Amino acid sequence: MTLKVEAKKYRNLINGEWMEPASGKYQASVNPADTRDIVGYAPLSTTEEVEAAIAAAKKASHSWARLSPVARGEYLRKAADILEKRIDEIGETLTREMGKTLAEGKGETARGVAILRYYAGEGYHSIGDVIPSSDAESLLFTTRVPVGVVGLITPWNFPVAIPIWKLAPALIYGNTVVIKPALEATVTLMKVFECLQEAGFPPGVINLVSGSGSTVGNTIIEHPDVKAISFTGSNQVGRMIASKAVERGAKYQLELGGKNPSIITKHADLDLAAQLTVNAAMMSTGQKCTATSRAIVVKDVYDEFRAKVLEKVKQIKVGNGLDPETYMGPVASKSQFDSVLAAIEKGKAEGATLLFGGEALTEGELAHGYYIQPTVFEDVTPDMSLAQEEIFGPVLAMIKVDDFEQAIEVANGIKYGLSASLFTTRLDEAFTYMREIEAGVVRVNGESSGVELQAPFGGMKESSSHSREQGRAAMEFFTSIKTITMKA
Repeated sequence: MTLKVEAKKYRNLINGEWMEPASGKYQASVNPADTRDIVGYAPLSTTEEVEAAIAAAKKASHSWARLSPVARGEYLRKAADILEKRIDEIGETLTREMGKTLAEGKGETARGVAILRYYAGEGYHSIGDVIPSSDAESLLFTTRVPVGVVGLITPWNFPVAIPIWKLAPALIYGNTVVIKPALEATVTLMKVFECLQEAGFPPGVINLVSGSGSTVGNTIIEHPDVKAISFTGSNQVGRMIASKAVERGAKYQLELGGKNPSIITKHADLDLAAQLTVNAAMMSTGQKCTATSRAIVVKDVYDEFRAKVLEKVKQIKVGNGLDPETYMGPVASKSQFDSVLAAIEKGKAEGATLLFGGEALTEGELAHGYYIQPTVFEDVTPDMSLAQEEIFGPVLAMIKVDDFEQAIEVANGIKYGLSASLFTTRLDEAFTYMREIEAGVVRVNGESSGVELQAPFGGMKESSSHSREQGRAAMEFFTSIKTITMKA
């Protein structure tokens, strides 16, 4: 049930104007649920457009920073109101472009509205402290100042929420921005920027340039006028950004991969644990950095938990996200489709037992999309690729352990440390887990996926640059502290 509309050529937003790419070239954004459906055409920009956007942001940065935070917040508040009126439309575009269900698409757009309103309110909050001075005649205090032009490089899996949770704090704290979205999800963000543009931001404050990472992304990363870079994506690209940013003294913020565990102890509510583990593994087709990809289960309850998980997984309806009965849509692209299937084959070759799924779905209405069955493995050992490597698809690895202590050891035995979940009814296990688990987002009797917008978000180990996004924690990255002593 693909939504058919005429495909539009979208333009970059630079210095308050929608502009054609100098190359005259575009890339089709294809619906992964039905590749015959073109959602729109994203511009393939050149270095020229990126440099123009950075120059516009630099020119606008002084006057934008001089505005009061309350005044800046009013722009965000107006943008939220406009975006809210377009939730249905943008939610549908998100579903067509990325593949997640319509309920998830609309929910993510509504989250974008909430984030804008949250940071609009930040304009009223303190950004400094008065500190006692050793000189009784002096006033010693701190304030925070914007870093300047900020480059934002965002992924395809959350094409509304992640750009907004980077952009909104950058703006409220007085920075101007140049953003490069993933090409696979550019059309959705273009529609979000239509709302921002309608809100009346001054020219140059918000700029969007679409194109390849090698051209647009690298220009943003290497440009001397971009003072900070916030990136969400792969560890490989993140390491490159960190290296280049350090080389020229720019701030950088990285949110990277995850291999997130759900630990199920013998004291768990197994019905709750099975339902939330399946939700966290399979919703958004497993394409969340916080998705559960490892179920680490104490042997006493392993068989019962496995049966409950399989019962729920077998009920999952795979299909077009626009169908209200669909639980799980396609993966987002051909490259993702190939990557997930390769990971499944590697798991089988290493000796894991395939309990369910593992195949592409190509019959009937699914013939023209990138559909993969929800997949569950068992007999997974902690050293296997299924237990160590991020797959970013609907694949759950079941790992049996002897006891709670071994479960914590296995959960921590990876290079990632983004999110984790524990299912137990014992307070002693909960407190031990909260203390010992090596993850930045820690849940007890809840899904590993997701985070509340007012709370800091980020990982440990190789999942992050150790900074935090969202909530008031975002202020740390998007501002610098200025310490002031004033004496009459």
